[in-house]
Amino acid sequence: MTLGQKIAWDDSVLPFQLDRSDMRGRVARLDGVLDGILKQHAYPPQVEALIAEMALMTALIGQTIKLRWKLSLQVQSKGPVRMIATDYFAPEAEDEPARIRAYASFDKSRITDAPPYSQIGEGYFAVLIDQGQGSAPYQGITPLAGGSLSTCAESYFAQSEQLPTRFALSFGKSTEAGGSEHWRAGGIMLQHMPKASPFATGGGSGDSGLLTPSDVLDEDSEENWNRVNTLLSTVEDLELIGPLVTPADLLVRLFHEEGPRVFDMQPVRFGCTCSEERVRNSLSIYSSRDIEKMTTDDGIVTADCQFCGAHYRLDPATLGFEADQDDES
Repeated sequence: MTLGQKIAWDDSVLPFQLDRSDMRGRVARLDGVLDGILKQHAYPPQVEALIAEMALMTALIGQTIKLRWKLSLQVQSKGPVRMIATDYFAPEAEDEPARIRAYASFDKSRITDAPPYSQIGEGYFAVLIDQGQGSAPYQGITPLAGGSLSTCAESYFAQSEQLPTRFALSFGKSTEAGGSEHWRAGGIMLQHMPKASPFATGGGSGDSGLLTPSDVLDEDSEENWNRVNTLLSTVEDLELIGPLVTPADLLVRLFHEEGPRVFDMQPVRFGCTCSEERVRNSLSIYSSRDIEKMTTDDGIVTADCQFCGAHYRLDPATLGFEADQDDES
């Protein structure tokens, strides 16, 4: 089997639980989803790698949210990569796939040949959950720290949720037998099950004084955490990417003594929610004078979706709140 072949467990998330150590987790494999995300833009390789890592984490984290909810991860930075944004749309129904989209904003003139994370400067990592109409969205923020996007996410869960969390991720370009390349990613997320009152006091032992998993675990839980993390550290990149090892077989290989139990696999697809109606709604707050400033020499207003690359061409006479008022009269 070559790395480029479509595999049954591609673009899926498998949730599991380790009964002996009181932990839960997910295994994710992304293939076509990354193609759908990255082919929309001509990203430099360093930016592609950051988006691949962020999309993989989004799939791993997003599997836990409820039907019809939306999870968003964001990185805001003063570095060459100014922003990375990902969205995970939970399934509309039990038998439907989840959808993921992502994009990055960057200053091309500042991108260097240095490793991907070095393209990110001082900033913050944010998690947002939209529970739908009638509910206030949740937002949690933590400073960027630790040397990778996955360690930023681990710091977020320790700091904001006081949930010990560990990611093991692998991503990169694979080559088909015919010579074409495409991105592929795989990873495991581990979380210790929450205790009744998981409160930590004082500063943490992590970068910039942030909390780490050890800061929010009691002695017995820390022993389990360390044992399972030692097992996870034996995983190989090729096992994570998964062309030859199924997610379930990988869990048995790593954690057979921890009593792993798997649940229903969640398929994920590339998907975007943009539409002409949404574009019109976003422009409905502007006056006719504002719309005139947005109008091109060809007499149209254009809008592009950063996530999927869709291009919209609209008649300026039908846009803005004044146009809405005319429609109602």
